[in-house]
Amino acid sequence: MTIRFSRTSHFWISATLVANLFFTTSPSLTNADEGMIPVSSLNQIDLKARGIELTAEELFNAQSVSLVDGICRVNGCTGSFVSDQGLIITNHHCAFDAIQKASTAERDLLTHGFMAANLKEEIPAPGYTVRVTEDSIDVSDKVLAAVNDKMTGAERAKAIEQRRKELEIQAEKEHMGLRAEVAEMFAGKSYYLFLYTYLKDVRLVFAPPASVGNFGGEVDNWEWPRHTGDFSFMRAYTSPDGKSATYSPENVPYQPKRVIKVNPAGVLENDAVFLLGYPGRTVRHQTASFLQYERDLRLPTIVELYRWQISVMNTAGENDRAVAIKHATRTKSLANVEKRSRGQLQGIGRAKIVEQKIAEEEAMQKFIDADPARKAKYGETLSNIAKIYQEISTAAPLELNLNELRSACRAASYAWFIVDAAYERQKGDIDREQPYMERNWEQSLASLKVSHSDWHRPTDAIMLAGMLDRLKRTPKSNEVAPLQTILAGNDLFAISEDMMTATKLGDWAFVDACLKSTPDQLKKVDDPLLKLVLDLYPTYLRIREKNKEREGRLSQLSGDLIDIKRLFLANQFVPDANATLRFTSGHVKQYTPADAVIKRPISTLQGVIEKTTGVDPFITPEPLLKKYAAKEFGPYLHPELKQVPVAILYDTDTTGGNSGSPVLNAKGELVGVNFDRCFEATINDFAWNADYSRSIGVDIRYVLWITGIVYGADHLMKEMGVNQ
Repeated sequence: MTIRFSRTSHFWISATLVANLFFTTSPSLTNADEGMIPVSSLNQIDLKARGIELTAEELFNAQSVSLVDGICRVNGCTGSFVSDQGLIITNHHCAFDAIQKASTAERDLLTHGFMAANLKEEIPAPGYTVRVTEDSIDVSDKVLAAVNDKMTGAERAKAIEQRRKELEIQAEKEHMGLRAEVAEMFAGKSYYLFLYTYLKDVRLVFAPPASVGNFGGEVDNWEWPRHTGDFSFMRAYTSPDGKSATYSPENVPYQPKRVIKVNPAGVLENDAVFLLGYPGRTVRHQTASFLQYERDLRLPTIVELYRWQISVMNTAGENDRAVAIKHATRTKSLANVEKRSRGQLQGIGRAKIVEQKIAEEEAMQKFIDADPARKAKYGETLSNIAKIYQEISTAAPLELNLNELRSACRAASYAWFIVDAAYERQKGDIDREQPYMERNWEQSLASLKVSHSDWHRPTDAIMLAGMLDRLKRTPKSNEVAPLQTILAGNDLFAISEDMMTATKLGDWAFVDACLKSTPDQLKKVDDPLLKLVLDLYPTYLRIREKNKEREGRLSQLSGDLIDIKRLFLANQFVPDANATLRFTSGHVKQYTPADAVIKRPISTLQGVIEKTTGVDPFITPEPLLKKYAAKEFGPYLHPELKQVPVAILYDTDTTGGNSGSPVLNAKGELVGVNFDRCFEATINDFAWNADYSRSIGVDIRYVLWITGIVYGADHLMKEMGVNQ
């Protein structure tokens, strides 16, 4: 059965039927609770009981324009169209890479901020894309028709991957100008094909200084209260005929179907709010064996590796602003993941999530064993999943470090892309790995070039030496033949220095030439780092093949797990987040993270002043201090607190990818921009709890005060329809 909820076709089936694919038939959800709900399933929840005045059809309507048409995906974040000229509000940290790429030591936009006075002054954001969801089609039957029970794990994974590619290519031929992606909703069970308007000309419009947009830095990251003005404005462009196009001076602002209305009155404590956005990835339907792998191996490794890399880059840029700017995006990204991973480790322990999951699975196993038919079909599902994660855990130390070798060392990552592309692009298009298919090649090259522009040879030498040292201490690394001679050396830093001095991978012209070469031609190139990656390539291919084999086995077992979980719970649940459009709701709400501690849900400008020390990360720019001293607050004072609100706290269900999501009031008006979670809620990816799961957004009143009053961007205020 193929089900569509479409803006490009009149063939559709009601969202009620579609929702049954995601929910069981138990009673509707009525309260603010767990669930990043697919927008097609909104009529399965009681919106009125959640305090929302809009109907499901006003939020999402397959046949006409609705609120979701004003929501877009900005790279890995979310954004909202706040004018009919393609103006997007998102987070400062989502626009950070564009700000960094446009910065130099002489023109430091990170430090001083940026404001374009008109369209001509807006700065291209290389590597950025904007996507708007246009259509969604259930293709589960078509995908699963490609597999059978006789397949090996690898065969199953490849068959599903192949079918997904085929459906994407076919959809793009049928819907010229749209981008197609097949998303897995429930592993091994349900798949949806999403069609997107795909905009490739994105420009920076306004960004406050990082001392506003990243006030508190990593000290305050994942913490509450926050006093961070984490917002920026960007704009999407099309060709003059309205089609998606890469940057050109002739391009014109994109005209969205729907504009999200900005409400400068903001919210009060206990007000109902909801978010629409593209949450990245949650793993709440995973098993205890997966959680044990995360807790015992992957997360501790990430924390250790990323702390070290951050330290190396911070030291490199300590006395050289140009180097610091080169590393800024990467450092910020790694620091965010590192602290989140620490929070997840802490949360897994404190909330006893593994123990709870084990208890749930023991009860479910008893339920399975109680019925002969269930036992025959599902009796070994959990134990077989556990065996795969034991395999993954055994292989993890070597595999994680080998993968990080080609990630921590950026030149090695360029070499990997070159080598992998050379082999993959010899294949037929449908048989290639996704980055090297013709439909993705242009964007893959653009991303590579953006990354390459930040390369710093001395830092990379340290990264390479550090990863080689880790591998030397990793069991079974001596079984990787190309590393044996290198790891036998006494001075790995000297070896790395020699490689970095000799490699030409820091020269884009060299990289570009290599990208046009065949594998045989690459083998003749005299470059030590390229040669190392070429020698390691068979090892990486074996890891890739093994991962596909595990993926295929887990896919089949996960499908069975979902089936038996539905029977066991006799209750509804939604699919894990997967970067597709979702809804979540709650209230502006305080919380108690520890005994005798109550944290109120609205922070204010007074807190910014109190935290300001003049030392990074608590520097406040002079224009803000002057407006505060002069009490020029405009209409943005909170009626009870008598201060300009800065950030708000609410009990919605969010994760990575919800960065930039609009915080909307009961009428669907913009009252904030989501940017973080509190530290206790880093565990959201694994589990959600009403007591501690809190999300954080910048209050729209602070956005407007900074934009209009502090920095005088009156043209943007007018464009958004806001009167000061």
